[in-house]
Amino acid sequence: MTTRGDLVTCPSMLSRRPAVGDAVGSFATRVRAEDTLGQFVRFVLVGGATTLLYAAIFTVLEGLGYLPAHVVATAASTVLANEMHRRLTFHAGERVHWFTAQWEAGGVTVIGLLATSAALGILDSTVPDATVVVQVSLVAAVTGLIGLMRFVALRWLFRPRMAEAA
Repeated sequence: MTTRGDLVTCPSMLSRRPAVGDAVGSFATRVRAEDTLGQFVRFVLVGGATTLLYAAIFTVLEGLGYLPAHVVATAASTVLANEMHRRLTFHAGERVHWFTAQWEAGGVTVIGLLATSAALGILDSTVPDATVVVQVSLVAAVTGLIGLMRFVALRWLFRPRMAEAA
């Protein structure tokens, strides 16, 4: 190995990427994959990002009461999530129209809205002074379970059917 100032010229070090680079490259490859696992990873990343949006809106509107804040935050974050899933998760921007994506995912979203609203109602009646963090955490947990239902619905139920061979 030869060293000159900041320059290292060891052939074995030049031909090998660092382990962190390998991990990042492997993760990036996994995220870009078009198989079920790749789509699921993108689905989770989109869900996490839109949950942060939900939390921000809910926190800002919480003074109106938990239910109005929840409904508005759910509506806004869901529209964004549906669009991001259409374009990024399932790469369906060319074959699925915006309204179709909103409509298809909206049915599962209504189930999620009812489940999370019920969970917040139970929390409010049993722990009336629950913090915003507790409320958002509860919604995130319930939404995670509903999210699995959404993934199954969007991945296998609402995908275009291939023409059956005659």
